[in-house]
Amino acid sequence: MPAELVDLNRILLTLARSRESPNGSSRHGYDFIAPLDPEGHIDPILWKKYRDYCRVRRFWAGEDDEVGRLVHKPGGAEHARWVFEYDPGRDDDDEVGYKFGEHAFLPGDYVSISGKDGKLQTFRVISVNPVLLSMALVKSFELEIKV
Repeated sequence: MPAELVDLNRILLTLARSRESPNGSSRHGYDFIAPLDPEGHIDPILWKKYRDYCRVRRFWAGEDDEVGRLVHKPGGAEHARWVFEYDPGRDDDDEVGYKFGEHAFLPGDYVSISGKDGKLQTFRVISVNPVLLSMALVKSFELEIKV
């Protein structure tokens, strides 16, 4: 396994309870790879070092999965925004993590993401685990592993 993958975590988010989805939904969410610091925050220094591995897979019932990248973009209230970017040539398909720079990603916690439609939705952190290299992971995230 490439040594740098030991610095990365796989984070699973599923739709939290809301007016539209009173029980939440495990069929709507995000599975993404990011480096976290010891407190569970996204580590921007390690992200910069391993940005090629920081991917997201959006799964949404009734729709095809979308694979993109976790990107740190300038601007916004935090002076930098964490964004799920699916097409680097477009900004209208980005999904923005609400205060992702401040939130810890710990199982049971909640985070919000502004979808392509601009609507803010809340997601529950289901799991945070070290990245384990497998063919399924490579295929799921469309990774190119450098050896």
